[in-house]
Amino acid sequence: MSLNIPETKNPRVVIVGGGFGGINLAKHLKHAPVQVVLLDRNNYHLFQPLLYQVSTAGLEPDSIAFPLRGIFRKQKNLVFRMAEVTGIRAEENILETGIGELHYDYLIFATGSNTNFFGNKTIEANAIGMKSLIEAVQIRNYVVKQFEESLLLTDPEQIKAKLNFVMVGGGPTGVELAGAFAELRKYILPKDYASIPQNLMNVYLIEAGPRLLASFSEQTSQKTLKSLEELGVRVMLSTGVKEYDGKTVTLSTGEQIQSHSLLWSAGVKGVPVHGLPQDIILPNGRILVDDFNKLKGFKNVYAIGDIAQMTNDPRFPKGYPMVAQVAIQQGVNLAKNILLEMNGKVEKPFHYKDLGSMATIGRNRAVAEFAGIKMSGFPAWVVWMIVHLMSLLGFRNKLVVFINWFYRYFTFERGTRIIIKRGAANIVKLRQTVAS
Repeated sequence: MSLNIPETKNPRVVIVGGGFGGINLAKHLKHAPVQVVLLDRNNYHLFQPLLYQVSTAGLEPDSIAFPLRGIFRKQKNLVFRMAEVTGIRAEENILETGIGELHYDYLIFATGSNTNFFGNKTIEANAIGMKSLIEAVQIRNYVVKQFEESLLLTDPEQIKAKLNFVMVGGGPTGVELAGAFAELRKYILPKDYASIPQNLMNVYLIEAGPRLLASFSEQTSQKTLKSLEELGVRVMLSTGVKEYDGKTVTLSTGEQIQSHSLLWSAGVKGVPVHGLPQDIILPNGRILVDDFNKLKGFKNVYAIGDIAQMTNDPRFPKGYPMVAQVAIQQGVNLAKNILLEMNGKVEKPFHYKDLGSMATIGRNRAVAEFAGIKMSGFPAWVVWMIVHLMSLLGFRNKLVVFINWFYRYFTFERGTRIIIKRGAANIVKLRQTVAS
């Protein structure tokens, strides 16, 4: 088996990863005299900001995924192959994949990030991450199964252990997850599982730092905390998770929470490719790049998005945040620089334009900061919805998500509370599937 890439006389630009950075880089090379080869382990682009809604039965998985071939159907200079990249031989300009080797003139890593458990193997073995579509679907299966199995129990303590949902990490993902689970408790539990007392389900949000949403202002952080507490979320600040064995969460304070469900969003790490020098790979898995997103020590190998660590901006001494806007802007800038380099012109360094941040907490509740403006409550929630709808790929996806949100707003329903047997057997199988 081989990649079966057509031969070309034009320079070959190989992009590894079909995320926000990869697809925007490829799009901006549409009319360039190059052959673009896009590689990804999946055949779809995933809109990760809405993964949490799939995991909490708010959206179907196909509404936040769009086929990569559909995106580039009209781009004649692009070839897509579904392949797993296994290594690089930079001295030969060869990229190794599970189905063959590929020569490149320009190579760009846009491989995104994965869940970071910070070396705690026990937590990694038992906690649930959420960085892929299969994880989100199987989390939904698992969560609904906890509700169903709780109906078969009579001991309140056993029911609590099943319905205690613990989120770790007070960033946007953790906040959004906690808000979504709180709404499950408020709107779904009393209707679908009326025989289970509502006070037996608890939602915890644990953050090691002194406040939530550390990248936002103190004012916004406090409003977020207040909104979550009004929804009944038990927020625990300046608290870390020491151990988790699948049944008991042990906190840095010594307190223990009986829970079968620990959802980890406390950090992410880069996913570097085998064959790169270790001195440019940081402990968090990100790759050191210069102002042009070029790997240090390489002439034609680049990294963009979550995998890239650029530290020359005094506003972000620890590197740019691992968010979609950074990847998009770096993809666009690199496309321009490739064309400049091909024409013998001076490349332009990357400068990140911070367009702001936002997070949704629940129905009519969100926070947003952009252009010096701070918003919260219903106005921020509307802005959040508009921005996410506009960012989704494909008219069908936009329409489906809009109708779904509109329907849920007036009915308080979550219509995807079904268990797919193969994915819902137990959490051990979930972890084994994701690991493989």
